[in-house]
Amino acid sequence: MTFLKRGIALTVLAACTLASLSAQAYEKDKTYKITILHTNDHHGHFWRSEYGEYGLAAQKTLVDGIRKEVAAEGGSVLLLSGGDINTGVPESDLQDAEPDFRGMNLIGYDAMAVGNHEFDNPLSVLRQQEKWAKFPFLSANIYQKSTGERLFKPWALFKRQDLKIAVIGLTTDDTAKIGNPEYFTDIEFRKPAEEAKLVIQELNETEKPDFIIAATHMGHYDNGEHGSNAPGDVEMARSLPAGSLAMIVGGHSQDPVCMASENKKQVDYVPGTPCAPDRQNGIWIVQAHEWGKYVGRADFEFRNGEMKLVNYQLIPVNLKKKVTWDNGESERVLYTPEIAENPQVLSMLTPFQNKGKAQLGVKIGNVNGRLEGDRSKVRFEQTNLGHLILAAQIARTNADFGVMSGGGIRDSIEAGDITYKNVLKVQPFGNVVVYADLSGQEVIDYLTAVAQMKPDSGAYPQFANVSFVAKEGKLNDLKIKGEPIDPAKKYRLATLSFNATGGDGYPRLDDKPGYVNTGFIDAEVLKQFIQQNSPLDANAYAPKDEARWE
Repeated sequence: MTFLKRGIALTVLAACTLASLSAQAYEKDKTYKITILHTNDHHGHFWRSEYGEYGLAAQKTLVDGIRKEVAAEGGSVLLLSGGDINTGVPESDLQDAEPDFRGMNLIGYDAMAVGNHEFDNPLSVLRQQEKWAKFPFLSANIYQKSTGERLFKPWALFKRQDLKIAVIGLTTDDTAKIGNPEYFTDIEFRKPAEEAKLVIQELNETEKPDFIIAATHMGHYDNGEHGSNAPGDVEMARSLPAGSLAMIVGGHSQDPVCMASENKKQVDYVPGTPCAPDRQNGIWIVQAHEWGKYVGRADFEFRNGEMKLVNYQLIPVNLKKKVTWDNGESERVLYTPEIAENPQVLSMLTPFQNKGKAQLGVKIGNVNGRLEGDRSKVRFEQTNLGHLILAAQIARTNADFGVMSGGGIRDSIEAGDITYKNVLKVQPFGNVVVYADLSGQEVIDYLTAVAQMKPDSGAYPQFANVSFVAKEGKLNDLKIKGEPIDPAKKYRLATLSFNATGGDGYPRLDDKPGYVNTGFIDAEVLKQFIQQNSPLDANAYAPKDEARWE
């Protein structure tokens, strides 16, 4: 492998020859330069971070510079997103990601895959977002059950120089499991790989593109080992005809896809260092981590029906590292030269940022220690923040105990003052607090099923007022509020609408006679509980080994 000034010159080049094409517009023996830029899992980060990292204004400057460079060399650019524009930053969430889509318009995105978090809101919100966007939302495998028709365009066609380029969209079929089931009563997610085969065949027969790219939101899993997740890009690439796609622009697993060796990604990729994308079955697979931290750049040459990748890199967007000096002081310094923010984008986004900050920055309470909501904790063990959230739901519903999937907790709360923004970062999905009155036997059955949810998944459960020892699929010494459970007694369970309607594979509760949807949004319930109980003692919510697995 040798290095070019913009990245890696890949000695093994991908060839994508579509033999079925008959009437081509490109010139024989002419080399066309095509650059594919890509991002994914934006999650509301339209504004720079508190440390001045990423943000759409800086991304605009970077993309404009690349477009100018490529045009000067006679080439063309296509800018794609692997989806999940929604959910993660309160300023964006409160405004239905309008600033994000309007910012993407100014940057000049050409198309986007529909991600699972596009369904965190009702379909009406997603349709409004399509109206804001000046680029198509693509997904070939999402259907309306009642009509059998696709809900989105399966592909989009682009003309660059003499070349006809097709971009197809695909969405993880995990969406129905990990999204809010209330929004999927008339929506079906078919197997992406199966739909991809059909769409590729149809495109080659009807549109005859010179090459096809897939923009996907399915995840990149080393060597196809996806665990409890639905199959991702690697498995799909292996299942397709060799070289039938030139490239897969991915998302969902939120990784920088930079390979250390065959079928093995680099661990702790360092921004600004060389990045070799994955290649499976003659198909390049890329992913640019998350939040607009990077813009991926793939420079291809197309000649006589063949696509060759000649350069690839992940370009950091003002990413910084923390450096501690000899005197003990620390600061954050850039990995790579600073990218200025584009004034036009900044001017457009500023009113959205100010509006969001005004709504979010008000203090609602305080806490004397860290409330743990880190992904590496809430999906593996019980945490004090999980207990606090459930305590809020129990208080609002007068329930005996509470349960929720750890994947619904998206951030920690640090010691000190708590704002509404902190709360919305913890619970950004707008789920509704619900409760169900169940018999003791129903509770036993429910908790036994929930306790089987695996660690390292969003389904891993957080419990409150519940204690047990789980062994070989059974719960021993099961207690509610410290008392042995009585199979004949009635108990009230507080949870979220997401789990109550089958989200994350939890047993459904919404068909039980004692089920009540309170109408109260989870973040609002937590906000009020913090207001009423501050100052909070973080230790009062600390787990005491009540739920144990042996």
